[in-house]
Amino acid sequence: MCATCGCSGTISADAVAAAGGDRGHPSERQDDHSHERGLDHGHPHDDGHSHAHDDGHEHAHHTHEHAHAHAHVHGHDRAHSHALESEHEHAHAPADSTAARTLQVEQEILGKNRLLAERNRGWLEGREIFAVNLMSSPGSGKTTLLERTIRDLGKEVAVSVIEGDQETRLDAERIRGAGARVVQINTGTGCHLDAQMVGRALHEITPARGSLLFVENVGNLVCPALFDLGEGARVVIASTTEGEDKPLKYPHMFRAAGLILLNKVDLLPHLSFDVARFIAHLRLVNPRAKVLEVSATRGDGLSEWYRWLTKRAPSVPA
Repeated sequence: MCATCGCSGTISADAVAAAGGDRGHPSERQDDHSHERGLDHGHPHDDGHSHAHDDGHEHAHHTHEHAHAHAHVHGHDRAHSHALESEHEHAHAPADSTAARTLQVEQEILGKNRLLAERNRGWLEGREIFAVNLMSSPGSGKTTLLERTIRDLGKEVAVSVIEGDQETRLDAERIRGAGARVVQINTGTGCHLDAQMVGRALHEITPARGSLLFVENVGNLVCPALFDLGEGARVVIASTTEGEDKPLKYPHMFRAAGLILLNKVDLLPHLSFDVARFIAHLRLVNPRAKVLEVSATRGDGLSEWYRWLTKRAPSVPA
């Protein structure tokens, strides 16, 4: 289990090449980090019922008699006091210990992730690959925008995609259909990608030197903001079908982004979404982020999105 967000399987998710050959279903490969999930089914019992049961009746009878006598010897007041003391210690000590352990595990996970992210970053920069971490809630139009971007820019520059979802290869198939090489990462119950997953996927897909790489993160406005993947830029896609208060509700996500794409502006005439209010809320948590109003279906604002990409990726023709 990931102590940072409570999800499981995030460190050990398998990468499957959806374009370029299937290297086996994830369930057919050993999970080399299964020990981190803490699934230990062999636990001791201290209630007297885990012993051999050949003499179970005698043992239980003897325990009952001993407990009954013990209670009478010590008296009600002392027993009650002892119980309160025991409950008090048991209630406070484990809670403090658990909190300290959770914090330590969280620091270890994020620390390890930062090291692996720097390794990814060096690998990408050494090959002049510009990587963009695309983050959003589910249903924001992230995959549709990515498909349109691949079709519009794919003739000028090689584009690769690392596709993150909890299950299925549906989005990877859409990306492959748009003309890009793609690796699907299914995280199972995990709610975000991490640097280790991306590192594995990079060696699986081997993006071309001087190319564009998009990492489509798992749809989630919380956990992906915590995990550096080694990307060159972070882009958050919000949509007009979501609330204007999203930046206030999920400040870490919007604070981490260099660019906000407000998608589905073609639907504005049919919605009560206030763009100015959305931007005002964004400015409270991130005064520096650039905002582009786009429509992945109608094409609004996409030329500005492409210019933003070309300025940051020297190998992409302007």
